[in-house]
Amino acid sequence: MEDQLFAVIDVETTGGGINGNRLTEICIVLLRGSKVIDKFTSLINPDKEIPGHITALTGIDNALVADAPKFYEVAKKVEEFTRDAIFVAHNVNFDYNVLRNEFKDLGFEYTRKKLCTVRLSRKLIPGLFSYSLGKLCDSINIPISNRHRAEGDTDATVILFQRLLSLDDDYSVINSFLHARSRQATLPPHIDSDQINSLPESSGIYLFKDKKHKVIYAGKAKDIKKRVVSHFYDRMSKEYQLGQETYHIDYETTGSELVALLLEAECIRKYYPKFNRAQKRPGPVYQIVSYTNQLGVLQLALEKTNKRRESIGIFYSRALAQEKLEFLCREFKLCPKYCSLQSNVGECSHYSISCEGICSGKEEVEVYNGKVAAAIASITEESTTFVIREKGRNLEEEAFVLVKEGNYQGFGFIDTETQVTRPEDYEPFLKRQTATYHTHKILSNYMRKQGAPKVIFFENPSDSQIIQPVTKLSKNALIISTHGTLALEFLDN
Repeated sequence: MEDQLFAVIDVETTGGGINGNRLTEICIVLLRGSKVIDKFTSLINPDKEIPGHITALTGIDNALVADAPKFYEVAKKVEEFTRDAIFVAHNVNFDYNVLRNEFKDLGFEYTRKKLCTVRLSRKLIPGLFSYSLGKLCDSINIPISNRHRAEGDTDATVILFQRLLSLDDDYSVINSFLHARSRQATLPPHIDSDQINSLPESSGIYLFKDKKHKVIYAGKAKDIKKRVVSHFYDRMSKEYQLGQETYHIDYETTGSELVALLLEAECIRKYYPKFNRAQKRPGPVYQIVSYTNQLGVLQLALEKTNKRRESIGIFYSRALAQEKLEFLCREFKLCPKYCSLQSNVGECSHYSISCEGICSGKEEVEVYNGKVAAAIASITEESTTFVIREKGRNLEEEAFVLVKEGNYQGFGFIDTETQVTRPEDYEPFLKRQTATYHTHKILSNYMRKQGAPKVIFFENPSDSQIIQPVTKLSKNALIISTHGTLALEFLDN
């Protein structure tokens, strides 16, 4: 490696995300082995406004770069200067991606092997409080001047890299980082490869944590290791920033994808991670509500809302809510007009529902209201106690999800040899969770999509007798929500 060329590089940019960054300054120091042989530095006109906060950090403003060359004018020099050299930088993915994007805008592919002095430092100089360039240089007595300018930062990085070369006499660490199958070049600067290698290749959830161990992202995966690594190959600005702020990765295996989904929802509710967008707020739901009109008739109505209020039933689509209203009308001979199925009519007219005349004065209000009350009670009584059985984390166990009296209780894992005949038998193994809009939706989608899920129903909360396990569930079976709880309903074909 004594004859190997290294191009130590630092760039300053306009900011604005990895894809919106434009160069304002570049410095390249060329080394052969550990010896400096050349240097190139230049301001760059980014062809866009430089934000004030960037000027405050770097001292580079619009006036300073007004007469500087644009990147296409120095691109050939940069390409030739770094040709046959290994691209070295402190937090290399940032500088490398910015430079590669500049070449891409010109229609050229820029590819170099790369080394990160943050990752090398963590390996060769372990145990430091911080590996940011300024604090790292202070820790090991490397002079650094003209901070946050390309030449000043590059000069300090050169001294750091020379120090790292001296600590790696046989180049074993550097060679391992350059190995074609090594993840070192693609991993964020603060993640040790041992963390990645220890991740399981099975279903579960993973948590990205910052320097203070605060959860900043929660995700679920069928293959935890594969999914985690995929974040670091993504070139989106959000994924890049996530990588920059991640210092620790935790995980929990679940065996079951359903349990992983439920656990992910719980982690997002509990930690409210800054990089998660989905599931932070409940989406709109459709509610069946009841009220008494001016004639004293008890009416049912459908409303869309983002707020959970007391209601007869809660649904995740208008179609499901309307189907339920139509079912109640047919089952209890209610009036479509007074169930929001027809509007702006004096008397109802519905081909499939037999109204008994409340809208035309042929039926007593008290009698009709009694039927509406029975319909409302029928929904309340639909709350069901059941268990979903799924594959566990190994062959000796099963995962289960418990819904009791229509309320999601949580999940757990149980030995395949353990005998259970009542809902209470699952309690010692239960990891109790909070029921939310999102857990309701996850379970509703599961029951709707599964042709034959492993579900065990119990007759009612006080009954200790178990109903025979369901071996085949109609695809028209849905979970609906009543008063914020889950219930099983079979729709007509």
